[in-house]
Amino acid sequence: MSEMKEKMHTGELYLPWDEEIIQEQIVCQDKLYEYNLTKPSEAQKRTAMLQEMLGDCGEGVYVEAPFYANWGGRHCHFGKMVYANYHLTCVDDTHIYVGDYTMIGPNVTIATAGHPILPSLREQIYQYNMPVHIGRNCWIGAGAIIMPGVTIGDNTVIGAGSVVTKDIPSDVVAVGNPCRVMRPIGDRDREYYYKDRKITVPLAQTDKPC
Repeated sequence: MSEMKEKMHTGELYLPWDEEIIQEQIVCQDKLYEYNLTKPSEAQKRTAMLQEMLGDCGEGVYVEAPFYANWGGRHCHFGKMVYANYHLTCVDDTHIYVGDYTMIGPNVTIATAGHPILPSLREQIYQYNMPVHIGRNCWIGAGAIIMPGVTIGDNTVIGAGSVVTKDIPSDVVAVGNPCRVMRPIGDRDREYYYKDRKITVPLAQTDKPC
């Protein structure tokens, strides 16, 4: 393994145009290209391809095509029943972890790669990567951008169009640019699902008040 490839997952500065990196990356991107050519009716084929492409692929994972990823999803680790809508972009130069039952809206970007602020380092094409962790049963709204190194806690909702630059705790609704916690998920959310629309379907045991 080349020195630069080793640094991809350590947070150190490295040069992404290393020959070994490029050769492996192209193979992954070719597989992703083939995935994006599949038909909606080829669900079983898509599942088999995701199991081969992703770092981890839990039961029931479904990613709408087109799907974009720097490493074809090799460094994406999706738990069971993860759903991603159209145009998910994963800048997966290092690892992205998504917990069970999380839903990702259309046009979401999850980025692990960053570049130094110092111009002279950018001229040399240096890069660094920081992993992203998204918890269990989250909802990432349409057009959200999640930046390198961010952790989002379990059950949290990230509002559409938010830019998540810092960690967000569990069990909250967070929105904005930069994304901030708006409120906790609470008793009203157990009664209403949208504005004044009451929940009339049975709640899971975990959703009922203690």
